[in-house]
Amino acid sequence: MYTDIVVTEPYFNFSSIQESMTEILFEEYQFQSALRINAGSLSAHHYFHANPSELCCLVVDSGFSFTHIAPYCRGKKLHEGIRRINVGGKLLTNHLKEIISYRQLHVMDETHVINQVKEDVCYVSQQFYKDMEIAQLKGEENTVMRDYVLPDFSSIKKGFCKPREEMLFSGKYKTGEQILRLANERFAVPEMLFHPSDIGIQEMGIHEAAVDAVQALPEDMQPHFYRNVVLTGGNALFPGFRERLEAELRALVPAHLPVSVLLPSNPVCYSWEGGKLLAHSPDYEEMVVTRDDYEENGHCICEDKFDI
Repeated sequence: MYTDIVVTEPYFNFSSIQESMTEILFEEYQFQSALRINAGSLSAHHYFHANPSELCCLVVDSGFSFTHIAPYCRGKKLHEGIRRINVGGKLLTNHLKEIISYRQLHVMDETHVINQVKEDVCYVSQQFYKDMEIAQLKGEENTVMRDYVLPDFSSIKKGFCKPREEMLFSGKYKTGEQILRLANERFAVPEMLFHPSDIGIQEMGIHEAAVDAVQALPEDMQPHFYRNVVLTGGNALFPGFRERLEAELRALVPAHLPVSVLLPSNPVCYSWEGGKLLAHSPDYEEMVVTRDDYEENGHCICEDKFDI
């Protein structure tokens, strides 16, 4: 039984790691052929496959550990425009754990539960200061506040958000339910994607890094990238993320250039679907390194073939 593999790795991966990975794929696991590629390249392949008339796109991949911004032209990535921000879902979850532990309940050991809280209740604010004012109001006027029921893993297997009516008018909850009351945390945590300096991380926000990436490219190509910004990764699922990024870019990009940000229906699997398309494309055979190639030429064949 012969098996091929497509494996993703970060941009500018260390050559020692690349070498070890290739060795493991061919010598330990005996794959018949391998393709090492960036997740962003698979997303770009997916986008160009769906939009054959487009020449360029800017992939904004905001995942668990990092956020990468990478420009692609005719399927090739442009190295001079690749940017990385050290802000991802893990940092947001950890920050939410710290806030809740400081204000309400010690949850520093409950990463999985708080990650679920973040996914269920957090959103990206369109008007941060206005939302901050609403979050300080009392009673019904505070439209931001939510009560979240934590799981006890016996009767409540998974946490959930209380309906607003129940929260406002019941006055009393079932005994035994452990409640987190969340207000400005809901939008202050995802805000770090746009303003990492809020918590002392001296880096650009996603919108600034995207503009910085495009400005590093030839001027005549720049309009094409602003028009084709593709969001991938789990953080793209925050409600309001696409609209906020588009508004922030619109404020920074020259007025005569159109700005458009695309959110795929499933941003988490977008690059995986791109990999599936690539594996069935006629170019695939040309891109891979076979085990025979590897045994004959060693790791240097991979350096020549894989544009990492």
